[in-house]
Amino acid sequence: MLMCKGATRLMSLKQDRRLTLQERISLRLHLSMCGACRQCDRQFSLLHQLGARFEADLGDATDDHGASPPDSDRQD
Repeated sequence: MLMCKGATRLMSLKQDRRLTLQERISLRLHLSMCGACRQCDRQFSLLHQLGARFEADLGDATDDHGASPPDSDRQD
């Protein structure tokens, strides 16, 4: 039986690669019984989506201006 620590590891790996069939089955079974891990899985997915969106927006800003956007919060 997969414990929360192992489930968390698989949730993290799932953001970077496709899990094996055995990993997917184990994680799905654990998530069906553990509300805390279901919430954690949703949070991992949200963070991954936000990171991808931020990276895309940063790339768009760089493409539009030919250089990195100015660091307006920086204090010299």
